[in-house]
Amino acid sequence: MANTELVTIVEKFANSGWDVIDAPSKKWSEANGSAETAAELLAAIQKADNDCGNCGCEFDPLYKRALELLQAA
Repeated sequence: MANTELVTIVEKFANSGWDVIDAPSKKWSEANGSAETAAELLAAIQKADNDCGNCGCEFDPLYKRALELLQAA
């Protein structure tokens, strides 16, 4: 299972209501951070960061941190 910080961030994404990241986040959580779902989550977070990573919302720094944590795992 992933570290606590990543789990906390992914839970926020799962409750965001934004389809780009909420469904992959829920799937990753339900699969206990499996490698297969981690790849899907990583792609979703990269898309979210590209689409909205500089808008000034609370998620902007979380995208970047989640990407760091997922890539280090």
